[in-house]
Amino acid sequence: MKFFADYTNLGFMLAALISSGLLLWPNLMRRGRDLSTQQATQLINHRNATVIDLRSAEEYGRGRLPQARHLAFDALPAKVMQVAKNKAHPILLICQTGRRAHKAQVILRQAGYTEVFVLQGGLTAWQQAGMPVTQ
Repeated sequence: MKFFADYTNLGFMLAALISSGLLLWPNLMRRGRDLSTQQATQLINHRNATVIDLRSAEEYGRGRLPQARHLAFDALPAKVMQVAKNKAHPILLICQTGRRAHKAQVILRQAGYTEVFVLQGGLTAWQQAGMPVTQ
């Protein structure tokens, strides 16, 4: 009891609590929406996710996930309502490294899509995991 009554110890406990919260904040805000290649494969296979490749036509032509639909990031704002008929249907966004996909995720969420996921590391991570790519 003496430990909790000492104001110095309370200050340390408060600092530890705040720093823990700050460390967890990015993960809580992301809400687990970044998927590993294994998680993405499960989402595609078990929930029939729509896979959207956001890279340029040239990048898309060099290699893509077998089931991916092409929708260049630049065209997304104009075609956001055509991504999926059901806004609750899972959507997996892919680009080369994940940066464009995270920006697209924000656009889709603002448009009302509720299950929008990003492949962690993009197509680069997919290829490094030895996953299939078609041309």
